Amino acid sequence: MHLPSLFAASLTATVTLAKTQQQEQQPLLAQESITPAPDTAKNILTPQIDSFIEQVLSDWNSAGGAGIAVVQRNEDGSWNVENKGYGIAKTDGSKVTGDTLFAIGSNSKLFDVIATGLLISNETLSPRISWNTRISCIIPEWELSDPIASSGSTIIDLMSHRTGLPRHDMAYHNTQPVQSLISKIKYLRPSSEFREIWQYNNIMYTVLSYLPDVLIHVPFTHYVKNHLFIPLGLNSTTYSGAIAEESGNLADGFGRDGVNKSEDVLGAGTPRAMPFWNPYGGEDGNDKQPSFSVVISGAGGVISSARDVATWLQVLLLQGKNPITDEQVIPSSVIEKVATGVTVLAGVPSYPEYAPINYGGGQMRSSYRGFNFIEHGGSTPGKTLPLCLCRTRVMDSNVNYPGFHTQITRFPFNNVGVAVLTNDDAYGSVIMEIIKWRIVDELFSLRPIDWNSRAKQRVTEAYEKQSRQLIPRPDNPTPPSVPFTSLAGTYQHPAYGTLELCALPSIASLEWTKSSVSTLPTESAFPMTASCERLIDEIPTRLPGTANTSDAVPTFFAYMDGTNVLCVHGRYMAFACSFATF
Repeated sequence: MHLPSLFAASLTATVTLAKTQQQEQQPLLAQESITPAPDTAKNILTPQIDSFIEQVLSDWNSAGGAGIAVVQRNEDGSWNVENKGYGIAKTDGSKVTGDTLFAIGSNSKLFDVIATGLLISNETLSPRISWNTRISCIIPEWELSDPIASSGSTIIDLMSHRTGLPRHDMAYHNTQPVQSLISKIKYLRPSSEFREIWQYNNIMYTVLSYLPDVLIHVPFTHYVKNHLFIPLGLNSTTYSGAIAEESGNLADGFGRDGVNKSEDVLGAGTPRAMPFWNPYGGEDGNDKQPSFSVVISGAGGVISSARDVATWLQVLLLQGKNPITDEQVIPSSVIEKVATGVTVLAGVPSYPEYAPINYGGGQMRSSYRGFNFIEHGGSTPGKTLPLCLCRTRVMDSNVNYPGFHTQITRFPFNNVGVAVLTNDDAYGSVIMEIIKWRIVDELFSLRPIDWNSRAKQRVTEAYEKQSRQLIPRPDNPTPPSVPFTSLAGTYQHPAYGTLELCALPSIASLEWTKSSVSTLPTESAFPMTASCERLIDEIPTRLPGTANTSDAVPTFFAYMDGTNVLCVHGRYMAFACSFATF
């Protein structure tokens, strides 16, 4: 800090002032450059931290648990590696350990974009590709509805989420080949101009995962297994839900049924374990039959453990080297490229300890209390159910079970890393942040911030705000201009596929008109398909508490290629629809 006017004072005053400024201003400087490296010989997962993590799980009424990895590189190049489990892994009561397997969700994107980097670094590839190669030059099926984005999109644009296309997560399903999805992207509507803003999009990572198949005729998951998993010693990591299940180490995703949030926002409800969200996949995650494992593998298909993630953190901190053999498996230039910010994810920090966030490729970069970090989070559905709901009430937020939440964070200037893997559907994303920052505070010998209380306050305030914004359905809502029964049927979209809208039987006995309600004389006036009958019969057991067939509220359920929809009538032709992918 330069203060010329003060330097005119006496030398004694200047020296005193400089010393005072140094003492006062040090915490505001880039701490990685002025603060000694943490004592990496010291274990972080001490009994004190153990008690903290267990208390957090208890405070949030979690039926699940967490797998934790902490890595620290010593000055002599050796490592202090810790991995440990807390809480419950499965309904049989088994505990989480360092070997418990979790779906890591969007933390899979880094494997996807690094695989792309390996192809870019492949000097034998002809023709060669680069980070700026246009997708239209590689994939014949590639086309977007925006012609500028269609012709101009590069690998960097896809990996940094700036194509102009929003998520459109319901546009792919578990029987769809990757080529089919790519050929239908042109029917998806953009929500911004090309390269205008950051918009998270899983489909673009599916497109990137298709590159090994197109360029060298090797399936993506096979390519990642042979070029990353095996040479890096990630022995338990897989794309195959079947292999993970057979190992006996796959955690259950825990949901909460029947939580009355008006009484307790953090209520435990009735714990419920869901079948694994993505059971497909053979030896390397690819079946002969098209499967969701193939479609979603690049964006979110990896399954791993705290033990393997600890190794992955070491690899990233070592700029692509195997921590055991010292072999350069990933070019350091690839690690640097994907961690380099391209788009602004958050220009304004949400807390004073944070800095703005930039996004590269499967990585976001920011700082915490002056320490620069690189990280990504991930969430996956906890179960797969071929159901969809539509009714005139707000859908219970506990219906859409995310199942697994993970966070993998590293501090490159300090050679330390932390990962938290959770299987709590409702609050796993909050729990992992609380635990992560407590461990980081411990790593850097900082006074701990009470993130637990902060998170509780934010969750409570968010629920109260949502409750105030809800518009209750009128006692006598204005009906639509057509009978409700006429809305039932099959609808199609060139990208989203087919949706069969099934009305609950109660609509057959209460039919609305513009001015009155008339009783339908017979059930034949409202025929129901066999598929709708099966769908509605499954609702009480597969989606308990989401529908009341005795209600006079017009309610529709639907199945749309793996997506579940709940639509609720408000007034006129207005329906409040919620979507849940299981």
